[in-house]
Amino acid sequence: MAETIAQRIQNDIDTNPVMLYMKGNALFPQCGFSARVVQILNHTGVPFQTANVLEDPELRQGVKDFTNWPTVPQLYVKGEFIGGCDIVTEMFQTGELEKLFAEKGIVSASA
Repeated sequence: MAETIAQRIQNDIDTNPVMLYMKGNALFPQCGFSARVVQILNHTGVPFQTANVLEDPELRQGVKDFTNWPTVPQLYVKGEFIGGCDIVTEMFQTGELEKLFAEKGIVSASA
């Protein structure tokens, strides 16, 4: 039996400590909001995985249903939904994002 989109998302966020659902990919973001979150994650230096919702309409809708959050990008840390671009940007600016990574035991690749 094929896994459902919700199972696929659950598997992604369970197996990747930092998971970003976005438009495009880390090397070629295809929207400004996705690009900003990638920039922030690159700046923090933590390793992260991405899934391109533009390649898969089912995933694009599925991830919105999964969190009951209407927009992409969506960032997960250790299986927990953190938020979209505005929330991630704000957390980064206040230092909360790095604190969250530290609390969850996610270390920067450059450390």
